[in-house]
Amino acid sequence: MKLTEKTDDLRIGAVRALLAPQLLIEQMPVDAAALATVGSTRQAIHRVLHGADDRLVAVVGPCSIHDYDAALEFAHLLGEQSRRLDGELLVVMRVYFEKPRTTVGWKGFINDPHLDGSFAMNDGLRLARRLLLEVNRLGLACGTEFLDLLSPQYISDLIAWGAIGARTTESQSHRQLASGLSCPVGFKNGTDGSVRVAVDAVRAAAAPHAFMGVTKTGQAAIFETTGNEDCHVILRGGRTTNYDSASVDAAARELAAAGLAPHLMVDFSHANSSKQYLRQRDVGADVAAQLAKGEDRIMGVMVESNLNPGRQDLLPGKPLAHGVSITDACLGWDDTEKLLDLLAEGVRRRRLARED
Repeated sequence: MKLTEKTDDLRIGAVRALLAPQLLIEQMPVDAAALATVGSTRQAIHRVLHGADDRLVAVVGPCSIHDYDAALEFAHLLGEQSRRLDGELLVVMRVYFEKPRTTVGWKGFINDPHLDGSFAMNDGLRLARRLLLEVNRLGLACGTEFLDLLSPQYISDLIAWGAIGARTTESQSHRQLASGLSCPVGFKNGTDGSVRVAVDAVRAAAAPHAFMGVTKTGQAAIFETTGNEDCHVILRGGRTTNYDSASVDAAARELAAAGLAPHLMVDFSHANSSKQYLRQRDVGADVAAQLAKGEDRIMGVMVESNLNPGRQDLLPGKPLAHGVSITDACLGWDDTEKLLDLLAEGVRRRRLARED
């Protein structure tokens, strides 16, 4: 066997400097308006999870952000609906910057903001933080999936609600991360439909943990968390759908058996829509009907929505259509507005059902 001169970094092609989180935050500090939006929405979701607010949390927005201007245009539209339906819905914009891939593909706005394989991550972090600031200044809170374990140091102060995806719900590192996050966090059921892994994740994230990480100054450190009491399960389907009343009952029983409150969010997309984006309307109608009958274990919903419906491929040299997803297909704005009205009516009827 031939000896080599080194044993480390043998498969690393390049290492580039990454902006320190603290420097980015100093360049783009949170202001009073954004701070008020984040803080008040986190508190409101906490009240929903603990039974003091009967509104429905509605996380609505593109599957992934790829166009800054289109995302801001969507935020203005959603902000109007948030204010109009504030009595029934607690609206959070879905602002997803990182995309898990089954094999390979575009990994999101932070990873490759210019959509050209340049992986200008410093630009991506700057653009992501700037967009979050602008959306929060509108009075509209932001939610995102925490996929990379380092990126929260750059943006988590501007996030009112977070998700851990189906592929990472079983990850010990992500459960530890959630235990230290300052916002409420939803764990999706496994890709096979298993709710148990999400229930286990909620229990794990509620407990204190100690783990290695990197501080906002870029220093390696040991983090000790106190646990996150504001975690819940997200039903996103698996081999079959799991948004119907029987599935909600089954998930609530699993939570109760684990000693947890039966708080559930229903994802209208992904396996629950069988990857057919228009079926989100059918899922929404079913959930709204459950609410109207008095179902109070469903505390929130997720909707994949964009300015325009469907999806498009990201192809070299081909211009992109405005406001159309380049990852999962999304509902268009007209359908989204109708769906929000339907859900709000479900909440109103749920209140009447309680009075009866």
